[in-house]
Amino acid sequence: MLDGLKGKSHGPSEPPWFLYIVECNDGSLYTGITNDIIKRIRKHNEGKGARYTRTHRPVTLVYYETCENRSAALIREAEIKSWPTHKKRDLAL
Repeated sequence: MLDGLKGKSHGPSEPPWFLYIVECNDGSLYTGITNDIIKRIRKHNEGKGARYTRTHRPVTLVYYETCENRSAALIREAEIKSWPTHKKRDLAL
């Protein structure tokens, strides 16, 4: 599932935390964090993820990066969420 996607590593962590971006069925982007990326994408597509993605299913993972810890992932998430959509698309695609 993660093959062929753009991503970058921000260092070792145990367990790893991920910043991810999914593209929703309407073309919108959603950014989030998780420590189990495959399970989280599955939850989004089952309608058990974030409120936003529940009404914008299915979602497709378009970008992810590992973060050192949960705190680093939250900081990176806030940074990316503040970006305009075109900048997120440039990062992801």
